Order: sequence, then structure tokens, then C-alpha cells
Amino acid sequence: MASKIKPCPARLTSIDQFRGFSILLMVLANYLAGIKIIPTWLKHAPDIGLTIADLIAPFFIFAIGLTYRLSWNRRKANQGTRKTYQHFFTRFAAMTGIGAIMSAGEIWLQVEGTTISWGVLQAIGVAGVITLMVIELPSVWRAVIGLCLLAAYQYMLNAFWLQSVLQSPHGGLPGSISWGGMMILATVLADLFHSPSKSKFFLTFSILTMAIGIGLAFSLPVSKNRVSFSYVLISLGISALTFFAMDWLIKVRNFYIAILIAWGKNPLALYILHLMLLGVMFLPGIPGWYSDAPLWLVILQVFGLVGALSIIALWLEKKHILISL
Repeated sequence: MASKIKPCPARLTSIDQFRGFSILLMVLANYLAGIKIIPTWLKHAPDIGLTIADLIAPFFIFAIGLTYRLSWNRRKANQGTRKTYQHFFTRFAAMTGIGAIMSAGEIWLQVEGTTISWGVLQAIGVAGVITLMVIELPSVWRAVIGLCLLAAYQYMLNAFWLQSVLQSPHGGLPGSISWGGMMILATVLADLFHSPSKSKFFLTFSILTMAIGIGLAFSLPVSKNRVSFSYVLISLGISALTFFAMDWLIKVRNFYIAILIAWGKNPLALYILHLMLLGVMFLPGIPGWYSDAPLWLVILQVFGLVGALSIIALWLEKKHILISL
């Protein structure tokens, strides 16, 4: 029996704000990654470990999971099953393609001497296609499949894939299996959140997800680069709890941040624009301008980058422009 989800006639402010928060963190993390004076706990862990930056991609994947089924059901009701499958496949394939083009651009520019062969958009795009294969199934079956995917990936990682996975950001193509498992589980948590009768269990299952991940961490290393089983569950649980706190503040305390909501309405556009702006900042190739920049210049550049993107986000919101695939 398929799970029933409360229809969403209007955009949920908490989801927009969480999505905006996620893309803002992604912008900051990408900018700060190459600056030497920034402490390591604000950058991605080199392999085993968990930092603030390692939570950003899971935040974004969880945000997609929050609206995946809602968008699916709405489009299916209007256009039918076949066209809905075509739309979602095209959407995530296009996201993968855009990511590949951006990765090629970063390799061509040789930003900070690095080559990004598999970026976050490719990981999200392939994960979206994997999730598409099971999106019609009931929540319980999606939960089982998501966990089985993570377990199978972890086995293959330990047995065969570790070296190749560590050579590519976000785990490369094999790592997309694990990101796919995360997105599938995100849709299961989203079902709880959107269901009038089951929403009371959302917090419990979010904590349980994180707790299981912590338990697994004693035998399976927590690593974003490996996209390990323990990392996926811990970061997914933290993502859900962060969203729960944000949703509670908005609903109970009426506390919201308008600029984050504006960012959340056009996350893909702002992500692409921020990479373009970063490219302009990298192009001079002057260490004192970026990698060796002093703190005052870093703060100035952050305000400039975030300010420019915020102006664009507010303008797009004012004009009711929603750029999406």
C-alpha cells in the first residue's frame, strides 16, 4: 500500500529556508577551501573524519528529498506517469551534464592546481536517477532498498573500490550509489514530515538514523570522501534534525530569515553563478589575492560574494522567477 502524503499547494517556507541555508554553506565552503588561514575544521576532512563542510552536500541532498515525492505526485497528477518519469530523468541527467561541464572548466582553469573530475552536481544527478527507480514504492520498501544500497556499496568499497573512490571528489561514480541511498532515505523521512498522521515520528526517526550511523562508526570509518555507510546515516540524521529545528523556529516562533528563503527558491542558479564569480576571483592567480589572502581581505571578499548573490536572489524572487531544471 503506497504511503499517503499531504498535498502541498504552496511552497513551504521552512524548506525554502533550509535549501537557502544549504546553498549558502556550499558557497562559503567552496570559497574558503583554498585559503590557507582558514582552520581545517571549516574545510573538508582529507579522508576519515567529519567537519562542518562535510555536512553541506548531505544538507542539499536532504533538501531535494524533502520535495521529491511532492513534486512527483503533483506532476504525475497533471501529466501522467510516463511524462513524469521523462521529466525527472531529463532533470537529473541535465544536472549531471552541467556538473560535467563545470568540472571540465575547473580542470581547464587548474584552480589552485586541483582537478575536479566528479563534482557535487554529478553526484546529485546520478543519485536523483537512482531514487527515480524506486520513487513509486511505499516508504517501507524505499527504506529497505536505501539501506541495502548503502550496505552493498560499503561491501564493494571495502573489497574493491577504496582506492578509486578516494581519487575522486564525492566518491566518483561508485560513490553515487551511496549518495543515491542517502537520497532515497531522505524521501522516506520526508514522507514522515509531510504526513499529518506520521509527522510526530519525524524527530524520532531522525535521531534514530543518526544514532545508527554513530553505532556503525565504531566499525566503519566516517568519511565523506568514501561516502561510507556511517557517514551517510550520521550526516542524514544531522540534516533532518537541522531542518526540524528550522521548521520549529518558523512555525512556533515565527522566526525566519528572508534572504535565505530567497536563496532557497533558486539554489541551482545561485550555485552556478557562485562558481562563475569564484572563477573570476581565481583567474588573477595572485596568492595574496586568494590563497594567501589576509583575514581582512577574506572577510571583504566573502561579503562581496554573498552580497552579490543575495542581490540576484532577491531580484529573482521579486520578479517571481524560479530557475529550475
